[in-house]
Amino acid sequence: MSLVFYLLAIGIGVITGGITSLIGASGVMIIVPILTMLFKVSVHTAIGTSLFVDVIASLAVSYSYYKNGNIELKSGIWIASTSIIGAQLGALFASKMGEGNLSSSFGVVLVIAGLSMLRKSYKEKSDSADSISGFIHFKTERQKILAALIIGLGIGIVSGIFGAGGGVLILLALIILMSFPLHKAIGTSTLIMAITALSSTVGYAARGKIDFVLGSFLAVGAVLGAILGSRYANKVNEKT
Repeated sequence: MSLVFYLLAIGIGVITGGITSLIGASGVMIIVPILTMLFKVSVHTAIGTSLFVDVIASLAVSYSYYKNGNIELKSGIWIASTSIIGAQLGALFASKMGEGNLSSSFGVVLVIAGLSMLRKSYKEKSDSADSISGFIHFKTERQKILAALIIGLGIGIVSGIFGAGGGVLILLALIILMSFPLHKAIGTSTLIMAITALSSTVGYAARGKIDFVLGSFLAVGAVLGAILGSRYANKVNEKT
């Protein structure tokens, strides 16, 4: 591989780490399409490599949020516990899917995610994260924990199949179920995402579906992007 190839991988990693640090999202929607279309990597390997990068980028981001006092894993541990199990189930299911079916399914998820982002951008201010937390009310703490366990399992399955660490889904769960403030929700969700992505990564690695060399260059860029993005994200106000 040429020097330009690896420099491009580092550049993609920087963008991925920056996005993760700013909104707690997985880099899967950048890495998988680029690896499959530009680097000609198989979709299974692209997803496995994306998960590998997610682990490293998420740990770098969560460490920065931790230093700023914006991680509270105690309340989110219920989501993390079942997401690990779900990630293994998702990775097992994905390994049995053909390249065409997995690529098509990933494309559908990508389109849905894009449409949801566009829809979100047109919502009124009353639909902001601060008001979302008022949509669901639990009568007991047990109900909240049960909901967190079920959501964590679903997030893990999605992570295992499509290579997303589940960052945005975890973020929403922490805001809606646990009533986290935004900075603390992003910090905690990235740490949970690292745990979930690690579980999925193990599943893909066991099946030989990770390009560790390419992933390492992507990860170098992701750490750089995570450090730069986290410095900004921890200082900016929550509304921004």
